[in-house]
Amino acid sequence: MSQTYKVTGINLKGVPFGERDRLLTILTPEWGLVRAIAGGARKHHSRLRGRSELFVVNHLLLVKGRSSLYRVTQAETLQTYSKLSQNLFKLTISQYLTEIILAFALHEQPQPDLFTLLQQHLDRIEACCVNSSQQNLAQTLFPLLNQGIFHLLSLAGIAPQVHECCLTQRPLHIDFDDPHWRIGFSHQAGGLISQQQAMANYCLTASEVRLLQQLSQSTLPYPFIGEMTPLQTIEKVLRSYTEYHFNCSIRSATLIESLLSNDAAVSYSIL
Repeated sequence: MSQTYKVTGINLKGVPFGERDRLLTILTPEWGLVRAIAGGARKHHSRLRGRSELFVVNHLLLVKGRSSLYRVTQAETLQTYSKLSQNLFKLTISQYLTEIILAFALHEQPQPDLFTLLQQHLDRIEACCVNSSQQNLAQTLFPLLNQGIFHLLSLAGIAPQVHECCLTQRPLHIDFDDPHWRIGFSHQAGGLISQQQAMANYCLTASEVRLLQQLSQSTLPYPFIGEMTPLQTIEKVLRSYTEYHFNCSIRSATLIESLLSNDAAVSYSIL
């Protein structure tokens, strides 16, 4: 006997299913991740076509039968993040964050905090005014990506420890006057370590540690002033830390590196 559920959901992933349908992975506050078939969504005039696009938030009526998949029977759109698809860098970092969510989100268990956190970060990314310059990226989108990663790790309960040494539990004292000052970052230890550099995966400068410590805040100062190299280093540190703990590979990071090597691609519009 089929069961019917009313949920609010945001589409995180969509793949073709059969000749006309689309299989969606949807994050809901009521049931966490659910996989649902949007029947006929690939047909040109389907009412579900637009509602099954990525990062569309819908009120959904889902029916579950004997299989583990749901079927979308009704969808009413509440919000679309249309500006994400108009800038390739915005779209890519949004997909980057969803890859992390897909790595740890629970299936069919309530996750309202995760749903709210994703919406908050997508709102910030969409609202950013960007151009194709490296300096503009350093001041806007790259800090938002790094903070989004850190906040997701915090919600998952594995955020790196960045204010105290993981080994001694003593507060860290950053020497900004010493250009040669360095501190280790260890995946296994769970963050920054002031001793036993041999076990460190990375050695970070004072400016990189300061950037890392700012990510735990609810918001970042805007405009965010920062050089591109430290910001890229922090992304690589957080990426490898995430992949280590979730045993996954973040594919969107490859596209980000490609975009950064070609400024003009950042303003590319997807039509």
